[in-house]
Amino acid sequence: MALGQERLMSLGLIWWGVVWLLVFEPHGVYGSTRGWLFGPRKGIVASPEIGICKSSVVSYGYKCQEIDVTTQDGYILNVQRISEGRTGVGGGLKKQPVLIQHGVLVDGLTWLLNDPEENLPMILADRGYDVWIANTRGTRFSRRHKSLDPRQPKFWNWSWDELVTFDLPAVFDHVYKETGQKINYVGHSLGTLIALASFSEGRLVDQLKSAALLSPIAYLSHMNTALGVVAARSFVGEITTLVGLAEFNPKGEAVANFLKGLCAYPGVDCYDLMSAITGRNCCLNVSTVDLFLKNEPQSTSTKNMVHLAQTVRNGVLAKFNYGRADYNLMHYGETSPPIYNLSNIPKNLPLFISYGGRDALSDVRDVGMLLDSLKYHDVDKISVQFIRDYAHADFIMGVDAKDITQLQRK
Repeated sequence: MALGQERLMSLGLIWWGVVWLLVFEPHGVYGSTRGWLFGPRKGIVASPEIGICKSSVVSYGYKCQEIDVTTQDGYILNVQRISEGRTGVGGGLKKQPVLIQHGVLVDGLTWLLNDPEENLPMILADRGYDVWIANTRGTRFSRRHKSLDPRQPKFWNWSWDELVTFDLPAVFDHVYKETGQKINYVGHSLGTLIALASFSEGRLVDQLKSAALLSPIAYLSHMNTALGVVAARSFVGEITTLVGLAEFNPKGEAVANFLKGLCAYPGVDCYDLMSAITGRNCCLNVSTVDLFLKNEPQSTSTKNMVHLAQTVRNGVLAKFNYGRADYNLMHYGETSPPIYNLSNIPKNLPLFISYGGRDALSDVRDVGMLLDSLKYHDVDKISVQFIRDYAHADFIMGVDAKDITQLQRK
């Protein structure tokens, strides 16, 4: 496959494309999401007291464990391990581990909102994989620290740099230690960004067998959602000081008021909020969207949102910019934040990249820039898939993700 020509390999379907990578073998109705941001929320399905395993996994006949992993900087992350599927495939054998990482403002539960036959973790478990689901710091299952409290601003003093430096390595170390095998990684959205940044610095690669990146975001210069663009312009470094906001909680009054203001901008339509943010998803089931609304969105840090906004505005993949040369010098030893150089990713690392033509966050032009940075990757170690009708959320909640049999070319 020649990346310069962006030729797409016919792997059959998105998630079986992920499975292809693991083993190295060469529609429902869209539901409206308007109103979740500003209205009351009822009927929460999962909670830290119940956990993801009990609420969403074991009732279907899967073996599932709730596990705590502590990062080097003291955050206690919740991880789910689905060690066996309903079929018992691979029982008694040493199963290949798969680590699945969600995106921003959601948590690991988003992978489990469809029926078992339609969600990736259970599909993989039924096919004999040892499945691990991560939950990043700040989400409802990972709001603990060895010494800090989430009510303290210091708890939220991090951006996705810390997910690269601490969260991913901690979970990788745990999975690698428990399984004794190299890890197959699946990331969506922010889960792709932190993986690519990690790989570019040589992190995780010695423990990594393959990486599947769905709706990849590395460059965000062409993000074409009006709400996203306005938000990126608004998330300047001073926002934390101006509103005293360390935790960015979409369910909280402060953030709701902030976003209401954004929705008042000319050209910004928040009536159908998911489309306003992610693009027009083609293949979300109404019941899945309803379940999503009962469980998401999740908190992140305001600093993380500022960092993402910097990526949009500056057009480069760099560490957090503290906004002043002396502050950057104090943190990095140089006046500008260092760049994550994606061309440093090992060229023999097996990669599967899948992106959509309607994705307002992972725009096809930005994915093109990512692919250009990987143009010297070993051609037999990378596969690229383009799904013309898919937007951002279709890749994790689309009811037909496992049924797509024909890939579309540009």
